Amino acid sequence: MDRLAGMEALVTVADTGGFARAAARLGLSPPAVTRAIAALEARLGVTLLTRTTRSVRPTEAGQHFIEQARRLLNELDTAERQAGGAAAAPSGHLSITAPLTFGRLHVAPVLADLLHAHPRISAALVTLDRVVDLLEEGHDAAVRIGELADSSMIARRLGEVRRLVVASPAYLARHGIPQAPADLRRHALIAFGMAAARNWPFQIGARPVAIDLTPRLVLTDAAAALAMAEAGEGLTMLQSYQAATALAEGRLAQVLGDAAPAPQPVHIVYPAARMVAAKVRAFVDHAAPALTSRLTEVARIVNSANR
Repeated sequence: MDRLAGMEALVTVADTGGFARAAARLGLSPPAVTRAIAALEARLGVTLLTRTTRSVRPTEAGQHFIEQARRLLNELDTAERQAGGAAAAPSGHLSITAPLTFGRLHVAPVLADLLHAHPRISAALVTLDRVVDLLEEGHDAAVRIGELADSSMIARRLGEVRRLVVASPAYLARHGIPQAPADLRRHALIAFGMAAARNWPFQIGARPVAIDLTPRLVLTDAAAALAMAEAGEGLTMLQSYQAATALAEGRLAQVLGDAAPAPQPVHIVYPAARMVAAKVRAFVDHAAPALTSRLTEVARIVNSANR
């Protein structure tokens, strides 16, 4: 059992990035985690972790050992669940985070379906346009758009989204259809959020480029920009899932699709642990195919709406 305790402590430190976080997850004291890993290193005769005042990182030998230990612990976890009748109905409170608009449009209805399927689960959906630290803020899982920076999380890819330039058909009839990103300088532009106010990303061939633009109208959120674009006030850049319904219903049209920037991946992420709670597994198993289907439909709409 000492070997298993040491392996579990090591994997948890690697996953959480620190002894204190690992101790909190394991229900131990930080000194106990330190002793378990020290005993493991002494038994193996190698240093597994490099410790500084600011970080804890696996050594090369540690990284290889962690991969093997994680597999062994997962196999043990599976065997224990099977022996213990892990088919019991998932239960408990589930906390999920997601980007604001994507959460409202797609994650919320999928979460509602999950609750119908699993009456012993309750849930909260927190929609925020920032990356949430799941461990520090006490959430079980997140839906994230964009490249993932935190390798300590388990990630399940759902699909991808694109940024689109859109306008109402009436606006394009009055002012013409831009043929290249630089043509946007001659149009009324609507931006939202400080990051999107001036530099709009595009891709010419395989080369990403940023076009410096001066929007006529800057708003605080995507919903307002969408409404103004539908009203014919100008062109705006939205995520494909934000514009999909208006594109499908003909209230907006996509332009410059051939110059759209590279797509951004969408994942469900959740903390790695030897035993993932049944409620989290239920969410991932239910939400992943449902959200993948929704993203596939968004892509179909976008591909048919390019002008």
